[in-house]
Amino acid sequence: MTKKIQQTLIMPDHLGGMRLDQALSKLLTEYSRTQIQEWIKKNEITVNDNIARARDTVLGGEKIDILATMKSYPAWEAQAIALDIIFEDDSLLIINKPAGMVVHPGAGNASHTLLNALLHHAPALQALPRAGIIHRLDKNTSGLLVIAKTDIAFKKLSDQLKKHTVSRIYQAIVAGVLTGGGTIDEPIGRHPIQRKRMSVIETGKPAITHYRIVEKYRAYTRVKVQLETGRTHQIRVHFSYKHHALLGDQTYGGRLQLPKGASPELIQTLRTFKRQALHASELGLIHPETGQELRFHAPLPTDMIELINTLKTDTTYDVF
Repeated sequence: MTKKIQQTLIMPDHLGGMRLDQALSKLLTEYSRTQIQEWIKKNEITVNDNIARARDTVLGGEKIDILATMKSYPAWEAQAIALDIIFEDDSLLIINKPAGMVVHPGAGNASHTLLNALLHHAPALQALPRAGIIHRLDKNTSGLLVIAKTDIAFKKLSDQLKKHTVSRIYQAIVAGVLTGGGTIDEPIGRHPIQRKRMSVIETGKPAITHYRIVEKYRAYTRVKVQLETGRTHQIRVHFSYKHHALLGDQTYGGRLQLPKGASPELIQTLRTFKRQALHASELGLIHPETGQELRFHAPLPTDMIELINTLKTDTTYDVF
């Protein structure tokens, strides 16, 4: 879907002294600075009828003409798939995604994704990048996601994510008994050999994960995890690096290691739990239109509750 942008404006005097792209991002708040820079580069923005550069300094009073084309996005199929909607208004949607649902179409998952479901629920999302999806969860991670419904909401929520002001809290069950909470501050990048995996690697991007203990079991620990950064597979990679891989994580935890002396019930539960025990339980953000601070909660899904109840019968530790 292609969208034409045509606008003429006068540069306000109070923005004099700024770079052109910086000043325009102050004026055109519904568009990202990257998008504005792209328009300038393609000569789709002129200053006093002249071609300009993003780094040019504005003085104030210049006539700015914009005749640009918004990037087109694939016409993904809308599909009638049930959504667990936690909150919705004209600006955003908060979804509780089930485990097993892919967020965005891709190789091997061309349909029946969250994106396809969103387009059926709100067809106007077709005009937004990724149908308004601001961040992702792995296929087998359940929990809260925020979706923007307007250009302005998409930009502002994306900015919050980049500035690490979106609060994302998860519950996870990891192998082994942790002695206390802490912070994992290790860079994450693409695995040098297994390209579908991520790993802690010196050349990776900064990644910071905070955690505290919720409950201890005989051979596992339930933790509450808060992300300071949002790298691909961050929680899974960080806990695997610390030799406490998430229960059920076949990618980063390897083959299931049954605890010594496990009961038949526990063995059956562990063998049939076929996903990483990870749930995005809390989400906090600033509403992109009203500026109101919002916080959302999603209860643990049934499979994790059943897993926890079974682990409790195998524990010799107290609940914290």
